[in-house]
Amino acid sequence: MRDYHCIGLMSGTSLDGLDICYVQFTKKLQWDFKILKGRTLPYSSVWKEKLRSAVELSSEDLLALHSEYGSYLAECAQSFILEHKVEKLDIIASHGHTVFHQPQRHFTLQIGDARLIKYLTNITTVYDFRSQDVLMGGNGAPLVPIGDHLLFSKYSACLNLGGFTNISYNEAGKRIAFDISPLNVVLNTLCSKLGQEYDRNGDIARNTTINDVLLQKLNALSFYKKPAPKSLGIEWVNTEVMPLLQNVSTETALATLTRHSAQQVAIVLNQKQLKNILVTGGGAYNHFFIESLQALTPTQLIVPDQQTIEFKEALIFAFMGLLRVLGENNVLASATGAAKDHSSGIIA
Repeated sequence: MRDYHCIGLMSGTSLDGLDICYVQFTKKLQWDFKILKGRTLPYSSVWKEKLRSAVELSSEDLLALHSEYGSYLAECAQSFILEHKVEKLDIIASHGHTVFHQPQRHFTLQIGDARLIKYLTNITTVYDFRSQDVLMGGNGAPLVPIGDHLLFSKYSACLNLGGFTNISYNEAGKRIAFDISPLNVVLNTLCSKLGQEYDRNGDIARNTTINDVLLQKLNALSFYKKPAPKSLGIEWVNTEVMPLLQNVSTETALATLTRHSAQQVAIVLNQKQLKNILVTGGGAYNHFFIESLQALTPTQLIVPDQQTIEFKEALIFAFMGLLRVLGENNVLASATGAAKDHSSGIIA
């Protein structure tokens, strides 16, 4: 038996902030973990705008942001290590921030040059977890199913409510996973128009009437008819979802998108007849969404402790970094559609 101490860095499409999770992993008969420290560093308005508008930058400016954001990640990691007096540390794993995700064209891009993390902290750093999978014919997403499979197997399924909703579950001996629908990536953008960072508890949606015509248009999007594995990116949101929201009030768009996402998730849960499901990600705090979803499905929704809700993704990327350094598979082909299971990530 050996303990490994790792830090995971995760930045999601919802732009909530940078999640940093310090974890102890232990390998006995199976893997076990303990979250030692976790912290979310909210993005400043400047960083939010830089990351949100990165998709529109020229190649030179995008490369400059890649380096600048890498420095930011390195400084955040180093500050976290010093603040929490972290002495035992084997690996840092950095997801980076997704700017482009077009697996159908065989590329995905997460910015934040992680070599700067290694340079500043002098700790082995693993990064760029998605590109190899895309080059192997996969979607490059979702990647967390390896952690769901090895760390959270006591649940029938795991549901993440982040920028997008995504799910993973075992079926016929394989871990199946895919993105279901947009969520916070749209909700938070709409809330910013109302001068708020997010819809606290889902109260705006709760107190706003849903537009049935808009709901039908959202539910008719072709993505929902595609078989898994499949994944979503900001490009899809900008071209397929946001144009549909233009002709209604911001509040109506927010309420209708919330209901739409709950319906799409419920369809999946009911089709698969799942007994219970672990619910994590920022959307777990959206009480109205959770209530709406629970009203549509007999599946038991289990919302865990705060640390697990907020840091599960960062925790799993720390785990993926560890598996990569150990030379073990950390990406499941059954989840991404790649040619085979593989060990992904560049080691600095």
